[in-house]
Amino acid sequence: MAIIGYGRVSSTGQSLEIQAQQLRAAGCTKIFEEKVSGTSQKGRVQLAIALDYVRDGDVFVVTRLDRLARSMSDLRDIVDRLMEKGVEFRAIQQGAIDTTTSGGRLMLNMLAAVAEFEVDLRRERQREGIDKAKAAGVYRGRPKSIAADEVLRLLRAGVGPAETARRLKIGRASVYRIKRQAGMGLEAAQELVEAA
Repeated sequence: MAIIGYGRVSSTGQSLEIQAQQLRAAGCTKIFEEKVSGTSQKGRVQLAIALDYVRDGDVFVVTRLDRLARSMSDLRDIVDRLMEKGVEFRAIQQGAIDTTTSGGRLMLNMLAAVAEFEVDLRRERQREGIDKAKAAGVYRGRPKSIAADEVLRLLRAGVGPAETARRLKIGRASVYRIKRQAGMGLEAAQELVEAA
């Protein structure tokens, strides 16, 4: 039997060290970690590897349920996969969760429902904030994407990258990215600028 840990934070600016310490203290001999959103299983490479790694008789440990999943369906799917493999599941900070008992499974579902509810509340508050900002005329949203054709047309007309960015109200990095994707190397871009 092995005790396998999984730690996750949502952004690269966050640290996994506290989770790793708690998982080691819980006896985890191997820990899978990643910095990615937990709202879906998609793109969570380390989670997929960890779920493939665990074997019958192992224990899969997380510090809290929201580190594993942010929706009831994802949590149920992950825990069901673990149970099918004969793997026990534990959440350190929710000690009543023991998937080998009916009470533990009930507690798991109740806490998962609360976690999903919190995510929904956060989304509602964000939507309300956006609606309020729109009503006040201060919400811009994401900038509309500029057609690459327009960027390339200006560059080919001899307009420099900085001026192209200013005219189209986009960042210079976007201009350079579009140039690169169009196969216009730095030399070609410099020739365009010098020709202007």
